[in-house]
Amino acid sequence: MTSNILHKTLAVALLASSLSACNTAERLASIGRAPSLSAIDDPTASPDYKPVRMPMPDPVPVTHAANSLWQQGSRSFFKDQRARQLGDIVTVKVNFKDSADIANETKRARTNSDTMGVPNLLGLETNADKALPGINPSALINAQSTSASDGVGSVKRAETLATNVAAVVTQILPNGNMVIEGKQEVRVNFEIRELIVGGVIRPEDIENDNTIESMKIAEARIAYGGRGQISDVQQPRYGQQVMDVILPF
Repeated sequence: MTSNILHKTLAVALLASSLSACNTAERLASIGRAPSLSAIDDPTASPDYKPVRMPMPDPVPVTHAANSLWQQGSRSFFKDQRARQLGDIVTVKVNFKDSADIANETKRARTNSDTMGVPNLLGLETNADKALPGINPSALINAQSTSASDGVGSVKRAETLATNVAAVVTQILPNGNMVIEGKQEVRVNFEIRELIVGGVIRPEDIENDNTIESMKIAEARIAYGGRGQISDVQQPRYGQQVMDVILPF
C-alpha cells in the first residue's frame, strides 16, 4: 500500500514537473509580448464539443395547401432576419447579478483523563519493582488529553456582469429549439478577458433586433474570466497546487 502511494505520488510530481516545464518555456518565450488571441475556429470541431440530446415531441409533418401562402407548421408568415438556421448569429444580452452572505461558526471542546493501576495482582505486585526498578503498581498508567477546536467561516460576495456577446447557432433540435455557443475575447494591455456563452434557446424568445436575454437560455453555460499577467500572478504555483492535492494535512 505504501509503495503504491509513493509511486502514484512520484508519477503526479513528474507529470506536474513536465507540465510546469512546458508552461515555463511558453512563458519565457512570451516575455515582453502581449498574450496571443485565440484563433477563430468552428465550435463543433473542438474536442470538448458535445451535441445536445434532449427529450423531443413527435415531429409534425409539414403539408402545403393548394393556392395558399401559409405553410402548416410555419412559425411566421413573413420572413425576418432573426437567427433560425445553422451558422446564424444571435446576440445574447448577458445580465447576471448574484450576491451571497453566509456566516457560520463551530466550536468543540473535549477533555479526557484516564488512570490505571494494579495495587494487588496475586501477590506479583511485590516482584514488579525487581523486574522494573522504580515502578509503582498502583499507578501504572496516568493519561490526560485535552482538545479544542474553533472554526469560523464566512462568505460574502457580489457579482454583476452586464454585456453583450454574439453567439452562433451550432445545432437545430427536432422541436425547433437551437443550441448556441459564443466566445468573446478582449485584450487590454497584457491581459485577455474571455466571455463564453452557451445553451438552448427558443426562436420565439429572440427579439425583433435579433437579441435574446441570457435568462431565457436553457441549460445556460456562462463563463467569464481572463488570462495574462494579472491572472498569472493571482494563481498559486503548480508545485503548491500539487502539494495541496496530495498532502493529507
